[in-house]
Amino acid sequence: MTHRNPRLAALAAALLLAGCANMAGIEPQARLRDDASLNLPAAAAEAPLAVQWWRAFGDEQLDRLIEQALADNPNLRIAQARLARARAAGEVAGAALLPQVNGQFDAMHQRYSETGLLPPPIAGSVRDSATLQLGAGWELDFFGKNRALLEGALGAVRAQQAETDAARILLASNVARSYFQLARVDEQLVVARRTLAQREEALRLVRDRVNAGLDTSLELRQSEGGLPEGRQQIEALQEQATLARNALGALVGKPNTDVVATAPRLADIKPLATAAVIPANLLGLRADVAAARWRVEAAGQDVRSAKAQFYPDINLSAFAGLSSIGLGNLLQAGSLQWGVGPAIRLPIFEGGKLRANLRGKTADYDAAVESYNATVIEAIHEVGDQLASGRSIALQQAEQKQAQASAEGAYDIAVQRYKAGLGNYLNVLTAENAVLAQRRLAVDLAARALDTQVGLARALGGGYVPPADAVAAANDKN
Repeated sequence: MTHRNPRLAALAAALLLAGCANMAGIEPQARLRDDASLNLPAAAAEAPLAVQWWRAFGDEQLDRLIEQALADNPNLRIAQARLARARAAGEVAGAALLPQVNGQFDAMHQRYSETGLLPPPIAGSVRDSATLQLGAGWELDFFGKNRALLEGALGAVRAQQAETDAARILLASNVARSYFQLARVDEQLVVARRTLAQREEALRLVRDRVNAGLDTSLELRQSEGGLPEGRQQIEALQEQATLARNALGALVGKPNTDVVATAPRLADIKPLATAAVIPANLLGLRADVAAARWRVEAAGQDVRSAKAQFYPDINLSAFAGLSSIGLGNLLQAGSLQWGVGPAIRLPIFEGGKLRANLRGKTADYDAAVESYNATVIEAIHEVGDQLASGRSIALQQAEQKQAQASAEGAYDIAVQRYKAGLGNYLNVLTAENAVLAQRRLAVDLAARALDTQVGLARALGGGYVPPADAVAAANDKN
């Protein structure tokens, strides 16, 4: 036996080398963007927002709507179902690392060939045969193929978990933004109704002056023309209010239902405290960035698994049981059979399939990396835009307050001069239009300020907290 061992070893080595196809020239091309290339600040890291950040607005009705949305929205449930599917796939991948045991029972009523392997009296006869046994197999994952598949599946689970969290954050922010949109429209309705009442009062004044011979029909027609316009604006705003309420009903999973019991007031909503600059740890605060990063990790493990397929599969298999010709003999001691041994499967010539598979997985990895890069660039872009808008709106509000005070004063003077016969009605209309524009602008800026705070809260991660196992896994990778 000893003189055969070198030959067997040489044969095994030759087969191994023949089976290890060439992987040269197939490498990922994409690279993850780092903080330096993204121009992220080197300032101190920002504390994450509270998970229920919307409560800082101090509006109980908004809190209730968001809680209903998170409980009943179908789109969020779809994301949760995808997470459950990803977890199941991870369990399937993990099972490949464990031994497999199967039971078997076969029974056959059979005529045996007279010219076959079996001699008489079995040859040419019709008999029953049966097999009852257990079989076991275990793939020894020497080259890490199954381990890489498992790690890739776990990465996909963590990515789907992060995407589910991102969907939850997006849903909460959409409810808040729709709620503030409704508040804006309702307050624009207040302005429009106030304007209509003001115009009706002005019309009565003009009629009195016309009856007294102090004004002409021109002033009367000018005053009357403002009423249809005011009613049209009210109707348009009522339509917007209905659409905003419908949108909120859909978001909370209760269509055709007015889910807002009390009209919100912008002045009663507290401002949300958020960051003033782009935080240094922005990428760790966002669920979509975390999901993209885990997709990269999963794609990297798929590449590793594709490389491992170039190497042999080594399996251990065994069976033990009973087999007999004639059912009455099945349980006899002589019917015992068993076997145990290794099995090696290795690719020798596969027509380029393994290289093509590796190229495909490498391309998937490159796509995942670039998707991550695009996600982080967009994240920084979103935060930068929201910060710029927030600063600009604050300055605009300060200037608008002064402009509105001046317009209100000018309008009062124009009305007083008209009543005293010192000015014409055109001056009143001009002053009124300026006041109306400023009142509308005040409402719009107040609503925009809240909407921008919601957008910034979402851009800053929306209170995303990665699961503990994902944090531990990320630390292990680092």
